[in-house]
Amino acid sequence: MQDQIIKVILILLSVVGSAAVFTAVQRFFAPREKEISPMGDVSDMEGKESSFFAKLEDSPNFWDKMDLFFARRMGLEKKLDEMYTLLGRPPNTNPLKMLHLKMIVGGALPLVFIVLSGSLFCLIFAPMGFILPDAAIYSGRIRKRQEDIIRNFPTFVDLAALMIESGLDYMTAFDRIVKIAPVKTGLEIEIERTINEVSLGYSRRDALRRLSTRTGLQEVRSFVGLIVQSDELGTSLVELLRNYSADLRFRRLNKAEKLAAQASTKMLIPLFIFIFPTVFILMLAPMISDLIQGGMPF
Repeated sequence: MQDQIIKVILILLSVVGSAAVFTAVQRFFAPREKEISPMGDVSDMEGKESSFFAKLEDSPNFWDKMDLFFARRMGLEKKLDEMYTLLGRPPNTNPLKMLHLKMIVGGALPLVFIVLSGSLFCLIFAPMGFILPDAAIYSGRIRKRQEDIIRNFPTFVDLAALMIESGLDYMTAFDRIVKIAPVKTGLEIEIERTINEVSLGYSRRDALRRLSTRTGLQEVRSFVGLIVQSDELGTSLVELLRNYSADLRFRRLNKAEKLAAQASTKMLIPLFIFIFPTVFILMLAPMISDLIQGGMPF
């Protein structure tokens, strides 16, 4: 009797889970009737940025209401917005698709384990399904994008200081650097987006603040702070940028030296796993073979 009840529960869970996964997949790939611009609305002026999910409140679509309900109940609204911003607001995804992916993995992972093991205890893997996309996909993409931005940042600061010293305004200098860049990396793309926001009507301070938010890097936040401080106090921006560029290179050199010092310690892991066992096998194999065949030769 107990086995039959468990089977019925498993069948019901499979049906409900399959329906949830099917609905999430359908919503993930379904085109939206009205796409929301990844650049943000002009109504977001003066630093009043709205959440992506907040724009679903006025939607008459039932599934949009359900997405908004789940995002707020699970506390994912702000987190998904921040992660989407740190990803650079790519056009092929949005916080809604990220939520759907979490729902798909969160629903499918425990069902797979239940089918394989036949135990309801595997339902505890549902929270792992919500965390898995962040660790496996989004965190790596964010880290790669930040590395791409910070790689050329000291050079960008030097060029900005040189052009500002020649008499250009710092926004004009940023625009000139972006235009002469042979290849647009993540840094040039973000600077170009900041310039476009200023031309749309954002104040310079808000546009720079949004730049630091999109990158999520302490170096860029400090850079923005220097510019804002120079505007407020009227200090020389050129000297500030040159000193900051020298500090960035010094920190990069220290980081390289630290990684070089850690390399010898990290090499111990492959030595213990691959090299030492092979050496021991080559040294002890003849002795063990003689011992098995008839005793030691001495």
